[in-house]
Amino acid sequence: MTHFLASLLLAMLVVAGFICRAPEKAMRRLLRWLTSLLYRVQVIGKDQIPAKGGALLVCNHLSLADACLLTAACDRPVRFIIDKATCEKWWARPVARVLRFIPLTTEARPREMIEALREATECIQQGQIVCLFAEGEITRTGLMLPFRRGMSRIMKGVDAPVIPVHLDNVWGSLFSMQEGHFRWRMPRSIPHPVTVSFGKPLPSETAPAAVRQAVADLGPAAWERRKTRMTTLQHAFVRTARRHPLRMAMADSTAAPVSFFSALTKTLFLARRLRETWKGHDMVGLLLPPSVPGALVNYAALLMGKVPVNLNYTLSEEALASCIRQCGITKVVTSEKFLSKLNLKLPVEAVFIESVAAQPRFLEKLAALLMALFLPARWIERLAGSGTRKTVDDIATVIFSSGSTGEPKGVLLTHYNITSNVRQIGQVFAFAADDRLLGILPFFHSFGFTATIGAPALLAVGVAYHFNPTDAKVIGGLIERHRVTFLLATPTFLQIYMRGCMPEQLGSVRFAMVGAEKLQDRLATAFEEQFGLRPMEAYGCTECSPAVSVNRRDYRDAGFHQVGGKRGTIGHPLPGISVRIVDPETGMPKAIGEPGLMLLKGPNVMRGYLNNPQKTAEVLQDGWYVTGDIASVDEDGFITITDRLSRFSKIGGEMVPHVKIEEKLHELAGVSVQTFAVTSLPDAKKGERIMVLHTLQPAALESVLEKLAACDLPNLWKPRKDQFITVSQIPVLGTGKTDLRKVRDAAAAAQPLDT
Repeated sequence: MTHFLASLLLAMLVVAGFICRAPEKAMRRLLRWLTSLLYRVQVIGKDQIPAKGGALLVCNHLSLADACLLTAACDRPVRFIIDKATCEKWWARPVARVLRFIPLTTEARPREMIEALREATECIQQGQIVCLFAEGEITRTGLMLPFRRGMSRIMKGVDAPVIPVHLDNVWGSLFSMQEGHFRWRMPRSIPHPVTVSFGKPLPSETAPAAVRQAVADLGPAAWERRKTRMTTLQHAFVRTARRHPLRMAMADSTAAPVSFFSALTKTLFLARRLRETWKGHDMVGLLLPPSVPGALVNYAALLMGKVPVNLNYTLSEEALASCIRQCGITKVVTSEKFLSKLNLKLPVEAVFIESVAAQPRFLEKLAALLMALFLPARWIERLAGSGTRKTVDDIATVIFSSGSTGEPKGVLLTHYNITSNVRQIGQVFAFAADDRLLGILPFFHSFGFTATIGAPALLAVGVAYHFNPTDAKVIGGLIERHRVTFLLATPTFLQIYMRGCMPEQLGSVRFAMVGAEKLQDRLATAFEEQFGLRPMEAYGCTECSPAVSVNRRDYRDAGFHQVGGKRGTIGHPLPGISVRIVDPETGMPKAIGEPGLMLLKGPNVMRGYLNNPQKTAEVLQDGWYVTGDIASVDEDGFITITDRLSRFSKIGGEMVPHVKIEEKLHELAGVSVQTFAVTSLPDAKKGERIMVLHTLQPAALESVLEKLAACDLPNLWKPRKDQFITVSQIPVLGTGKTDLRKVRDAAAAAQPLDT
């Protein structure tokens, strides 16, 4: 014992002596050790930090622990530029003094700011590593703030690199501001996994917006590190049902709410009943509307290790048969009542869910209950019907494109794609236990599947389903009865709800997200005036699972304002998604603010198209998905879609955008509903000619034509009177999106092709 105490005393004396002789080195080692207790730091690109010489690290800012995470990730000492108010707090003062933090505040006198920036410049010139959190504040929404211009002042005339740094999986951890302020929360795992990524060095004169883009570009690779901690949708569903057994999982207009545990039990019952029906099949066909039974059958297919293929019942019989043929489906699970309403003839055997679920026996219900209570998820999957265990890299579902421009293409989405997309959305909106989604988007719609099948399983939020998205009276009552907080719709559906829902019915809704087509400002304003809630435009595509970018409400607090949305844009890219704007012809990157072809990279990008490697190679290039959309990104990171590459006409050698013409026509007509649809037909003289479908009366059209002649559009863009075609309604798909193929067919039928 005496020997142990003597050894301990000697060790303490050695440590004390080390601290006295080298306090900075000792403090860094102490911080690294303390950080390792709470975080498991993984580092990507550490070799990008120069072994000698100065450099400026520019990093996103997610938590109070960011400086500690970077200290743990860097072998070289780092001088941090930290907010002066933070440096003066009692718990930070000793660390700031020993590690020689550089205090900076925008509230200081200009002279003090210049001195702080000059000190940072001198440190870099002396060969030190300096780190700047260029946002200036910790994000309150999980999205990056704009980068401030102080970095340009620091690097002016300095011959040293700027190194972008990206922190991932920090948001929502112990010291982040997920709820708008620091709040103690027990982490899900200790140590909490975090990834620190260092990008390629940039020239010292690189603009802040370009550095911000370089930081964002590190997100997809960092997100890959999360894959080992992810699980399949079915495993997540089982885990959520056991963690929150009594929380409402789903409801619809025809049935009482179902809790998560009850949903799991019913799913297991259906899985055992469907075992023989789906035996020997990997992909299984479903033709069911958004409803509790429809969701349960999807979960049953997933638990059985199958790939649910929700068939688009708004397609023609020919297109539907193509989808079934591509997947090798021989039986389709559907509802007898629903199929009779559709008046649709299936080319394969129909298995009615009413018969599958009929007359449940006591032993079947008991077996399902015991499995739900006691069996591990991997055993449940095996007993339910799958002999092999599925991983996050396996296909979760096949979503077919709308076929608006040709034969439907099957988009292969993995569990990793959908799980990542749900987590990305969850990071931005921080769903609470009492949040409820409106499930009107069909399961064959990628957002319908991700948001109303994936989100409940992963985020434990409830969903209120309804099979008919245009049934405004029922939907209004459904929102009111189940206190729906998130409205997911399309602009077309919003127009219907404005006519059929009372303002008080939407009183519980705190966020309305719309996509699939452009949200016109006049419609957003009209909806806000009626319901007191401005809908926010988001952007997605089936190939991206589908969410890519979102607008959200601004975050406001005393002395702080973070912009969450900008009118006319499709919002900020979700965390982990990188956006690149390039020239459509040369592929060269465009400058900030310049429009070009939009490419996307992220964990939510599809594996490819079903049995179509040629089409896959056309849209997936070096890991980037080619969207076909023409867009620009501003300095704050907000994206604006200007048109689709496929929605241009080349007239007299000039590219004419259809969307711009549509927007101007709606503006001149003063309407908030879809009244015009622009397409083009071949023309012998000019290559193509613009054609416009419309629903106006003759007198109203004459007024629009007069205004069109006097407006500021280029003359080449202005269609003549004989290029307008009157229709009873604009063709739309089941999702509410304009059916471009039918628009073109209608134009061709009205006027013979001029060849």
